[in-house]
Amino acid sequence: MNSLLLQVDDVSFGYKELEVLQGISLRLAGGEILGIIGPNGSGKSTLLKVISGIITPWSGKVSVKGKDLSTYKRRDLATVIASVSQEIDGDFPFTVRELVAMGRSPYLGRFAIEGKKDKEVIDEVMALTDVAPYANRFPHELSGGERQRVIIARALAQEPDILLLDEPTSYLDLHHQVEINNLIMKLKAEKGMGVIYVTHDLNSAALCCDRIVMMSRGSIHAEGDPLQVITSEHINHVYGCSVFVDENPQSGGPRVTPLMEGCK
Repeated sequence: MNSLLLQVDDVSFGYKELEVLQGISLRLAGGEILGIIGPNGSGKSTLLKVISGIITPWSGKVSVKGKDLSTYKRRDLATVIASVSQEIDGDFPFTVRELVAMGRSPYLGRFAIEGKKDKEVIDEVMALTDVAPYANRFPHELSGGERQRVIIARALAQEPDILLLDEPTSYLDLHHQVEINNLIMKLKAEKGMGVIYVTHDLNSAALCCDRIVMMSRGSIHAEGDPLQVITSEHINHVYGCSVFVDENPQSGGPRVTPLMEGCK
């Protein structure tokens, strides 16, 4: 059994008087993809900010590799957890290789230059994410899917145990969505890291994730494997939308089809 990487125990958080997260508890093991789904405003992105140490919970505890998250120094935490946002800014004034190399900063001193190990890691993650051919190009010269692979490569250059993905396919067309989802599955198979995958795409979650947490109004509504969580009953309750859920003939998991007349 893979080791436990992340433990969230009864975490709550809010902004001023507004409670955004209420009693959240979850686990993540190495080699596991945990999906987090739910409508806008359910607390998904806020939960990622708590897990990554950007914000401190009102109550509860987050442990990373058996150690209280609050005791990590920022540089040390960056070697354990890496985050990927929705899309990189296309006007970023660095080449693709320079951007990926920024992922090595937790291992370098302020004025240190890349060593042999750094260059090997950069080359490896650029090959893994298929961005090596774009090494000397700039982000604005790439497609949305290519830019997203670059920012994933930069996160992998940190050599993290945990990868946090916040809606990485939100602004991508179908072709590039499939590319990113295939890459996420590849990372699990080849790197054995723990991945938390926040997405609005229920079918992608069903295909990619080992377990899924469905959030509603800051709390966990359902948790389990895709067949347990992605049901018409859960979706109707949380999203206020009627759907037809049947078996995906390719994966054997659930497949969601919205019923257009059934949304509240």
